[in-house]
Amino acid sequence: MNILIGASIAIAVLVGAILLLWLLFEWQYSTRQGNLLEFDSGIWQFLAYEPEHYRLELLLTATNKTRNLDVFLVEVEPTISLLSSDSLDGINSNVELRSRHLNVASRNDNYWESYIVSPNHNTGVEIQIDLSGKNLAELKTVWVRVHYTLYGPAGREEKVKHCIIPLQTPDVNSNQRERWRPTPDADVLPIRTHILSAGDNPVEVMQRYVMSHAQTGDIVTIAETPIAIMQGNFYHPSDIKPKWLAKRLCYYFKSSSSLATACGLQSLINESGAWRVAFAFIVGALAKAFLRVPGVFYMLAGDQARLIDDVTGTLPPYDQFIVLGPKNPQLVVDEIKAGTGLEAAIVDVNDLRRVKVLAATSGVSEKLLNQALLMNPAGNAAEQTPIVLIRPNSSV
Repeated sequence: MNILIGASIAIAVLVGAILLLWLLFEWQYSTRQGNLLEFDSGIWQFLAYEPEHYRLELLLTATNKTRNLDVFLVEVEPTISLLSSDSLDGINSNVELRSRHLNVASRNDNYWESYIVSPNHNTGVEIQIDLSGKNLAELKTVWVRVHYTLYGPAGREEKVKHCIIPLQTPDVNSNQRERWRPTPDADVLPIRTHILSAGDNPVEVMQRYVMSHAQTGDIVTIAETPIAIMQGNFYHPSDIKPKWLAKRLCYYFKSSSSLATACGLQSLINESGAWRVAFAFIVGALAKAFLRVPGVFYMLAGDQARLIDDVTGTLPPYDQFIVLGPKNPQLVVDEIKAGTGLEAAIVDVNDLRRVKVLAATSGVSEKLLNQALLMNPAGNAAEQTPIVLIRPNSSV
């Protein structure tokens, strides 16, 4: 009997030790970074800009952020979509791919030769886009999808980098033809811009489009979505992998909510954390069911809960993306004031007469902003006027 008990204890200890080692192994595995090779937002320029011929160059840098392990960039294939206000008939396009490896010559046949990127090192991808035809002036943007394949400690992974390049830039003086709109305490001027992208800088955009119309005492406001886009804070649904919590909780939100899809809710979970979102959901459900208090979930789940725009939430081509709220909005408005001398605010305005101020410089009156923006002068469709210049009445 003692031998049997001793054997049972030994087996239990062995099983416990194996289980402990397995849990330790799994924990270590869960902390591995995998194939952490990331592309930056890229820089682009026109090499040719003629009435019937555009040639653009897009340069992307891929950096291996995986600790102590190489990652192979084994395939790169760029494709483009053209967005136009007219038909694409008669427009021809050609895409050329080149590598920019250190001390390795690029091929000229559009073939991407597998390349090993060492830890904390990078390599470059050069894409040239040639467009020709008679309707180029109607083109608004080119949406570049860079399909690429990684090979490394996490196996083989296929990913896509999205780059939006504007092809049409409004005349900075065209806004002078827009009429100032009177409100009780201020006049407002919606200002049209090109379709903003991750390659733009908020301060430079203000300097380019606003300063020729502004005077001392004016307030410049910009919507939260364009700021997030310029920060690169948007994701294609194919890049978001909904997990157990998102797949189940999304059914409990109104269909009009950006959290009513698994990818939309998962994007919030990625920002706020699963435990926080789960806690907010439980407390919010109890508050609504027993206390008749709505909106508790949004107060507890983090700022992004109210700011996420799911697919179709903004103008093309960003209607295909999930756009989050801006990062560090107070820092952005402070930089705008430093670069322009104007008081500034980032706002979330809709056609339901709701104005939410995400951040504002010290000289901005929220009461004035609410009154001036109540009718949503920037619009909520494809007006392409994300900036509104506010000129307070002298009596205010």
